Amino acid sequence: MLSLSQALKHYFGYDCFRPGQEPAIAAALANRDVVAIMPTGGGKSLCFQLPALLKPGLTVVVSPLISLMQDQVVALQARGIGATFLNSTLGWQEIKARENDIFQGKTKLLYIAPERLLSPKGLEFLDAVKEKVGISSLAIDEAHCVSEWGHDFRPEYRQLGSLRRRYPDIPILALTATATQRVRKDIIQQLSLRNPEVNVSSFNRPNLYYEVIPKQKQSYAQLLQLIKRQKGSGIIYCLSRKKVEEVAFRLQKDRILALPYHAGMSDAERTENQTRFFQNEVQIIVATIAFGMGINKPDVRFVIHYNLPRNIESYYQEAGRAGRDGNPSRCTVLFGWGDLRIVNYLIDQKENPQEQRMSRQQLQKVVEYAEANECRRKMQLSYFGERFIGNCGSCDNCCNPKPTEDWTIEAMKFLSCVARCEERFGMNHIIDVLRGGVGKKIEQYGHHLLSTYGIGKDKTVDEWKNLGRSLVFQGLVDETADGYSVFKLNAQSWEVLKRQKQVFIPVNSAPQTSTRKFEADSLLVKLRSVSKQITKQFNDFTISDLTLKLLAQKPPQTLTEFQKICRLNTQEIPDSYSQLFAEIKQHLVQQNSFIPESLPDTPKYSHLLTLDLHQQGLNLEEIAHQRNLRPSTIATHLAELIAQKMPVDLNRLVKVEHQLLISSAIKEVGSDSLKTIYEYLNEKCSYSDIKLTLALWRQQHIK
Repeated sequence: MLSLSQALKHYFGYDCFRPGQEPAIAAALANRDVVAIMPTGGGKSLCFQLPALLKPGLTVVVSPLISLMQDQVVALQARGIGATFLNSTLGWQEIKARENDIFQGKTKLLYIAPERLLSPKGLEFLDAVKEKVGISSLAIDEAHCVSEWGHDFRPEYRQLGSLRRRYPDIPILALTATATQRVRKDIIQQLSLRNPEVNVSSFNRPNLYYEVIPKQKQSYAQLLQLIKRQKGSGIIYCLSRKKVEEVAFRLQKDRILALPYHAGMSDAERTENQTRFFQNEVQIIVATIAFGMGINKPDVRFVIHYNLPRNIESYYQEAGRAGRDGNPSRCTVLFGWGDLRIVNYLIDQKENPQEQRMSRQQLQKVVEYAEANECRRKMQLSYFGERFIGNCGSCDNCCNPKPTEDWTIEAMKFLSCVARCEERFGMNHIIDVLRGGVGKKIEQYGHHLLSTYGIGKDKTVDEWKNLGRSLVFQGLVDETADGYSVFKLNAQSWEVLKRQKQVFIPVNSAPQTSTRKFEADSLLVKLRSVSKQITKQFNDFTISDLTLKLLAQKPPQTLTEFQKICRLNTQEIPDSYSQLFAEIKQHLVQQNSFIPESLPDTPKYSHLLTLDLHQQGLNLEEIAHQRNLRPSTIATHLAELIAQKMPVDLNRLVKVEHQLLISSAIKEVGSDSLKTIYEYLNEKCSYSDIKLTLALWRQQHIK
């Protein structure tokens, strides 16, 4: 009989096992339940494939994606291994032929989707296989889908727990690349695993370089430059199908070989584009998360997240598709605050309140990751419960480190406050107590009477947040992950409190944190640009750079606040200043910072998507095509945006001569009816042109 090493060489051609593979395989051969957590590219598939070849009977592999099971079967068959799949791409004759091969013992591994497996016919077939051939094991690939605490929960996976009751003697192997400690426990519970061998390999991918870059206003141009600096294949991840199509289209126009990939495409289109990418016919695949699990292209040299990832787990998995061959690769996130609005909108669509809470908490972790000054590798590994000393030398924060300061005293104050609040509260409440805040919640729990109340007034909210995050990343305090962020003290927390451990944290030299400074700097650049344009239009317009800085540092939410900062004594805002205020309003929308009571006319989400495409240079028809809407609908969006004084460039939408014709017509027949103006002009101008020009006319003439 072959030894494990000999079997590995014989069947797969490898000389040695990767970390974590051998103990998982040994446990599987001993008919034990197994939970194997291995990073992307860590070789988790081998943990059920090799035992399947060494044990009698059939190994049934539950796989969530057709492309994933097909890829693995093709790779196994190329090695002469009897493997097959059953899914919706097959006709009934092909299914029958494959089932016959299984009954004749020609097949060692069967890949099947959970829905098909758990159907009455699927279970009936499995019963017959067990009786005639035998089932050596049940392998649940991408097992994190079982857990509602995971990043890709699928209800049909939850039902796999019934397999233990139906087949109590068959060992179950659960495998995934990403699972926090809570998810691992949930997998064991949901699948009813019995004393499983739990094998958690290191999540560290030392060949990957991690960086976060602030997204610029001209984000596509920024993306293009990043791509041009890279060599080899790359993946660009976007949040929406439309953004995928847009980015792929623009890259093609700029002579970059790129193809889209998203769930809205047909199976044939996705398969063709994926194949062309795998065969290096194109350099770039632009994709949503539909381009996901099981993607086994070893030479991806870079992964760029054009939009903010939804959670750390999915980011780790998506970024981990780079450098599976072990060679240096780059993982970049373009961090724009406008993406938060989009992700929050997507979260709002979830019907389950608990899922919404979980998703918002996971999103907050991504924001903390993007903002932080800590080693990014350390932050990722800390999220999965793995300790890492930091200073990896392969992330932007380690290669360009911030200065560190001794914050041991402040850490003691923070942790002491956590203890006195009975470890029942999260970041914001702890900081409110430390800074002597007032509010119903503090009085309700009597926290204004605590000895830690008000002892942190000397530090800003952002400084305390920086400390709190750093304590979590360094493992000096724990934080719950069940939808409610609550701090819990651990053994290292008490070492700090007893002065047995010092706390050093990276700090910004500027008084503001990276978030606030980034926002202020970004807005200041916009305001300076707008003020230059206004100066060319209005001779009497003058505004100092100091005033612009004040507007950027504390953007006014209302006209009254705006007039006060600009020292405008007039009751109505002059036209010259209205453009400036409109730019601030747009910035606040992107930061999700509007106060509805103060500004009831904030644009709708759909309108903002239209505005974004308009500002990227697309015309009315192109926007309609991108959004799959009628041009008349887009014209209505833009007209309403003009009415709300948002920065819409009418000259790019309507010819100047048409604007003049329409303005003259309004003077003659009034502004009450589009049809009247249309007929007065003998149909020379379109309804869209009239609607847009009329919107600007009303904004300028009707107060």
